[in-house]
Amino acid sequence: MASEGAGQGGDGPGLVVDLSRLASASLATAGGKALNLGRLAAADLPVPPGFCLTTAGYRAAAPPELDAIAARLDGAGLDGTGAGSFDGARSPEETGRYDGGRGLADDDRNHLARQAREAVLAAPVPPGVEAAVRGAYAALGSGQVAVRSSATAEDLPFASFAGQQDSFMDVDGADAVVQAVQRCWASLWTDRAVAYRSTNGISHREVGLAVVVQRMVDATTAGVLFTANPVTGTRTQTVINASAGPGQAVVSGAVNPDHFVVETASGRILQQPKDQPPTLTGAQLRELTSLGDDAQHLFGAPQDVEWVIDGGGKAWLTQSRPITTLYPLPDDDPLNGQAAPDATDGADTRVYLCGTLLQGLTRPITPMGLSVLGLMRGSNKGPWKYANPGLRMYVELTPIFRNKSGRQALEKMLPLADGRSAAVLPALLEDPRFNVTRPPRRKSGRRGKAAAARKQAKGSEGTQSLGLVLGLIPAMVRALLWPDRELRRAQRYQDRLADQLVLPLPATAARRLQHTEDILATSINKLIQATLPAPSVGYLTLATARRLLRGIAKPRELEAVLRGLPHNVTTMMDLELWHLAESLGRDPEARRAFMELKPGELAARYRAGTLPVPAQSALQAFLSTYGHRAVAEIDLGMPRWSEEPDHILGMVSNYLRVEDPEQAPDRQFARAAEHAEARISELVERAGTKSRLRGRLVALCLRRTRQLAGLRELPKFCIVLVLAEMHRQLAEVGAELVKNGTLGAAGDAFFLDFDELRVGLRGADLRGIVAARRRLYDVELRRRRVPRLLLSDGTDVEAAMMAAEAAKPRPASADRLAGTPASAGTATGKVRVVMDPVGAHLEPGEILVAPSTDPGWTPLFMTAGALVMEMGGVISHGAVVAREYGIPAVVGVADATTRLHDGQSITVDGAAGTITW
Repeated sequence: MASEGAGQGGDGPGLVVDLSRLASASLATAGGKALNLGRLAAADLPVPPGFCLTTAGYRAAAPPELDAIAARLDGAGLDGTGAGSFDGARSPEETGRYDGGRGLADDDRNHLARQAREAVLAAPVPPGVEAAVRGAYAALGSGQVAVRSSATAEDLPFASFAGQQDSFMDVDGADAVVQAVQRCWASLWTDRAVAYRSTNGISHREVGLAVVVQRMVDATTAGVLFTANPVTGTRTQTVINASAGPGQAVVSGAVNPDHFVVETASGRILQQPKDQPPTLTGAQLRELTSLGDDAQHLFGAPQDVEWVIDGGGKAWLTQSRPITTLYPLPDDDPLNGQAAPDATDGADTRVYLCGTLLQGLTRPITPMGLSVLGLMRGSNKGPWKYANPGLRMYVELTPIFRNKSGRQALEKMLPLADGRSAAVLPALLEDPRFNVTRPPRRKSGRRGKAAAARKQAKGSEGTQSLGLVLGLIPAMVRALLWPDRELRRAQRYQDRLADQLVLPLPATAARRLQHTEDILATSINKLIQATLPAPSVGYLTLATARRLLRGIAKPRELEAVLRGLPHNVTTMMDLELWHLAESLGRDPEARRAFMELKPGELAARYRAGTLPVPAQSALQAFLSTYGHRAVAEIDLGMPRWSEEPDHILGMVSNYLRVEDPEQAPDRQFARAAEHAEARISELVERAGTKSRLRGRLVALCLRRTRQLAGLRELPKFCIVLVLAEMHRQLAEVGAELVKNGTLGAAGDAFFLDFDELRVGLRGADLRGIVAARRRLYDVELRRRRVPRLLLSDGTDVEAAMMAAEAAKPRPASADRLAGTPASAGTATGKVRVVMDPVGAHLEPGEILVAPSTDPGWTPLFMTAGALVMEMGGVISHGAVVAREYGIPAVVGVADATTRLHDGQSITVDGAAGTITW
């Protein structure tokens, strides 16, 4: 079918394009769905014939008032920023700035969306557009067709928009096709589509909509397939849901489909229905798996594919879009947008542990933060190898798994660091892919020389590490013999460090950048040598005491010794903040301000210098000492408290609400210290019953532990002091680059590395690089589930184990329901049973329990704590959206709407597929 009509202005794309000729079109012309269908057709994959009415038709038909409505949804003119212009490492929600309509109340946003829909439906279809549609429909052979929306903000790598715009099946006749086209245009402005765009930070003014018209396939079987397991993340598996009849029932969750899991490379069926004849034969499963794999290779990323099988047994692909919810692979390069090599290429599987989760950090780290952490650990030159999937730091454990001694150490240490990771460790250790291996024999010749060179390099690195460790020994001896002297020495170093970080002014941006790199290169090793020996001695003496008390006291009895430790800078900070709150509580004006104003309002007044005088001066003093700290402070890109004191001000407000004196932090700390001293006396006495010498040694060890173990926070405190100065200098560099037109905001500097900033200082425009990284960062900020243990094939080990457990037969329980795991994670909340989404209201955190869901339910998902559905499969619409929003979901739960009732408190485990109460 030839292209018909002309674009606006006569030189744009045609109004109508045959799907087979659409592969070279742009997203702005054809929208995501049509463009992907065109690429499938051009690759000779089986796609039902049809045509695309391009976005030129929508633009021609759009009424004039639509621009003003879209601008209001985008927030243009409300704060002068427009959409997506937030600064620093904060999300739009965290900064409170207006972004893509997210600042509008739901009712206001929905009212504007309804105005837009009504305007589109009321506007006449331009005669030229209508003629083009009628002509293309006639050329297709008339008869029944599917008329489907294809938005320009659809099937994107970071947002699938699954089911957000309308599609119409079994449309018959030219008049009906034209009407369906107009209804597709209007569906760009449904409440759910507008809310979804706002959530994903996509401008309403820039979006357009094409329409796909395809010949209907008389389906005997239909469904959806994922070319990667959407629950476990495994890239080597294909998951297929199927049912008899058209596929819309599977996509919408209106039926419980047959669920299959296939090993992609071999076609081996890993899971299929057991209680009834399966919908698909083995040959059909293998054919669909192969087609899905072809689509994945075509698009270069895992795909969510809709398919049908006609009466003659032929399989057709009716849609393909990227799976947007998979956690990135360890080999992905998040900063340069490069995907990992094919995870099914037979390479050895590797295992990674999330280091940032061990730090209690679930949010992503800014690109500059990752770069600095990499430089601090030697840029992967040491024995530990790191990866940064999802802008989070992972450490590779594969060599440890394949070493007998390493395994033993891991089994001892991991439970201390993370109990949930330790719980799945035994299964991983039994996995034959991670069996203990012997190192290969040394080979002669060129390979042998290369191996020797590598060994020599590792030896050099090992020598440097050994030198650093040996350098700590004299200080450790001093700390053991003269702890008070070591405490004073540590304090003097902290003061010296602060002085050394100061950059003489005035300074150019280039000098600031160089200063930042210099202090990173020169400070860290010295910092470790100065601050690590004392707390190391504190914990070594604790370990010695534990050994001396073997058979006398249980190991857990020694935990009390660490309560209320002195010399802990973080505890000291908290207590100072409490005393600050106490002093402000005695001032009526300051107390009233902190009790009545929100943290953001207090912060604005503090920056303006208009807080009550006692509060203003007390906070200045506190922040002069602790203002370098921050939430997620190991990330160089995060704002420091000196910049954004909202968190601290909120804590002061909370402290002022403490009415029970016994709950005061200083009282609690004092009680903890008294308990620790009492436990030491008890343990020394018990050890003395064995021998006087043992009692004295236990007393010495535990006294040293009390004196020195509290310094464990000092190394991090000083590292954060260095990071804060680097942050301050880089923010100044960013401000200079804004003046030069290189960056759009000073905070953009934290989305680049040192080399890129240097290029920016020479005049290169870096805004495009920053925009792509901010988009990735924003996506990762919204991610609610982060794998603790991640395999190189994408498997979330914990989720995979829970899913395998859920597949086992389980007896019915009076306080338990079970279904299909659909979106990993756990949530506890009160039940809200909703049978019809119209007029339904869901309080934040409530558990949405429904018979099934379709796209009309989507707005409810944004406040739901979790989703429970009676119908549907792992890749039905409700499950897909739940994963995108990061909420736990269990589907296919029989009688959920009758067994559960409003207000009931339940826990939903989306990985195990259970609901308990």
